[in-house]
Amino acid sequence: MKNLIIDATDCTPSIYFDAQEHLLEIRGTSYPENTAAFYAPVFSWLDEYFANIEEGEITVNVEIVYFNSGSSKALLEFFDLLDDAAFRGMGVTVNWIYEQDDEDMREYGEEFVEDFRRIGFHFVKKIK
Repeated sequence: MKNLIIDATDCTPSIYFDAQEHLLEIRGTSYPENTAAFYAPVFSWLDEYFANIEEGEITVNVEIVYFNSGSSKALLEFFDLLDDAAFRGMGVTVNWIYEQDDEDMREYGEEFVEDFRRIGFHFVKKIK
């Protein structure tokens, strides 16, 4: 399976999904004009990925500095897929990376923790 690599723009995050290393990374800002269109290839790739793995450990690095409500829904869908993988026995670790002075972004991560208890969340404070 090919990796998924999407470069960041001013309003979309970089996506780096490595199927062989079981590494999924989303970094940057996320407020695309058409959220569904931007995330469609992401979810298509994830559907294929999760259909072809049965065991192992998945590491997810999320370092988003800003996201809009449409992107929030996409993140919920993303974490829901990860939660399903954890339910099937995969080990899923999410590193929620945030700037040291951005407590709002940490709180967003904490809200995801409340909804997805099967996923191991780690909060990583990024020091400038």
